Amino acid sequence: SNRYIQDEMQIGHASWYGRSFHGRPTASGEKFNQNDYTLAHLTLPMGTEVLVENPEKNLVIKARVNDCGPYVKGRAFDLSQRLAKDLGLLPKGGGTVIVTVL
Repeated sequence: SNRYIQDEMQIGHASWYGRSFHGRPTASGEKFNQNDYTLAHLTLPMGTEVLVENPEKNLVIKARVNDCGPYVKGRAFDLSQRLAKDLGLLPKGGGTVIVTVL
């Protein structure tokens, strides 16, 4: 929808979260599953489907916004551990990603 046009494509730093949040409720009300392809974003509506790309490794994965965050300055996205792992971001703890709204 045009209301979120400014969010259709964003480039920013992503971090990830995993075991310590596993099973806890997310902002959407569903339980966080570190093995799902999900991410936290500050302005995109819950349930928004996106493509997350790691341009360094030329990897793209479809994921869904199910949480609000991150609340750390300089970070744009918080990825589930599985999403970060499959995008090749785990060894460095995070990295720059491109997020495109589907």
